[in-house]
Amino acid sequence: MATEPRWSDKLPSEDSQRCHAAFGGVPGDVTGARLAAEKFLRAVARASPPTAPEHWDDVLLVVNELAANAVQYAPGPFELTMRRTFDGVHVTVHDTSTTPPAPRPFHPKHGGGGIGWHLVHTLCTQVSVVVRDDGKDVHVFLPW
Repeated sequence: MATEPRWSDKLPSEDSQRCHAAFGGVPGDVTGARLAAEKFLRAVARASPPTAPEHWDDVLLVVNELAANAVQYAPGPFELTMRRTFDGVHVTVHDTSTTPPAPRPFHPKHGGGGIGWHLVHTLCTQVSVVVRDDGKDVHVFLPW
């Protein structure tokens, strides 16, 4: 007896795991974004563990940096969206500022930051910024 082939009518992107969280834009929301990212990564890791242990930490560090930048440089709320891709994790942070991030000089002896945007570019395979009328989206892709 012949059987019909079985397949899903869903697109691969519909089957991927996703996370979306909105925050008010206060300093404590950086921790909230990191916790949301950890919850997402736990779910992703159950289905597909990271190919290297440092990938987990890299995703969390990038989420932390992007959330901190949103709180510090963009007044108001921000949103975190994460999704599993074929070979990694796509993170998007939307904030209310239309000014694209720019690297700043980093002076370890003087403090004052300046390393976050450099870290993001070092850890991510792709980084892009899309300016919209209501703010900007920072898109990053990280290996998983």
